[in-house]
Amino acid sequence: MGTSSCVKNGKTVEAAVFYWNHETAEKDARLVSGLTFSSCKKYTCRHMTDFNSATSFIPEVYDDVVRQIMPFYDVIQSEIIDIVRTVKPDVKQWLDTGCGTGNLVEIALKVFPDTAFVLADPTEKMLKAAVTRLKAFYGKRVSSLPLTPSDGLLAYKDVLKPQVITAILCHHYYKREQRRTATKVCYQLLDASGVFISVENILPDSIRGTQLGIERWKRFQIEHGRTSIMAEKHTARFNSEFFPITVNEHIELLKGTGFQTVELFWRSHIQAGFYAIK
Repeated sequence: MGTSSCVKNGKTVEAAVFYWNHETAEKDARLVSGLTFSSCKKYTCRHMTDFNSATSFIPEVYDDVVRQIMPFYDVIQSEIIDIVRTVKPDVKQWLDTGCGTGNLVEIALKVFPDTAFVLADPTEKMLKAAVTRLKAFYGKRVSSLPLTPSDGLLAYKDVLKPQVITAILCHHYYKREQRRTATKVCYQLLDASGVFISVENILPDSIRGTQLGIERWKRFQIEHGRTSIMAEKHTARFNSEFFPITVNEHIELLKGTGFQTVELFWRSHIQAGFYAIK
């Protein structure tokens, strides 16, 4: 088992880092309400050397590291919950695509006691982490799809009838045409008057604004426990590993897809959040 330092409650602590063993992981797949969900029971461990390995964290460690990288992470999650409470307080099915470690769903389960949640993610390590985190609710209120990116969700349209779809920090990995397809798929899956909520890294409107935004983002990471080398490596992913678009382009995309109400609900550093009602 390897360890990695992270900052928690103002202190640097050593935290265990797990990697899933793809060869030996036990898979127990079964059908619940027409949806396949799985639980995996064995881990193997290696040393985490960079945040690019964050998909291998146990949920608690992953979320601590994300808080070192994502400004206002917890505030944004609270804002998402509040939007759903306002737009769809009686939501019956909530699809979280790009669900990561399941942190958002864990929060939402407490606020929406009558809601069924469906997890989707294209990354096996992430989905397994969410399965582990939410295992107490499996077979009751939480299920998951096989490994699936947002643009592939229509394959499950017979069992997906969501009134809410969240896509948090996942669509910015798409290039423009794929992003357009993924947004359209989410629109098609939503019930009438359903709400789509997206949070992404965004592209500022000017070259200078982009430079300043990245500089602020880098400083935030260092001040929250990352080394300067780690912060430099992470911000270097901008427009190379993820492909941001501007706020106006987001709004135009959502309106062009057919959403009737489109609003910006959050913007800070180079991240922004949007909600769109069908």
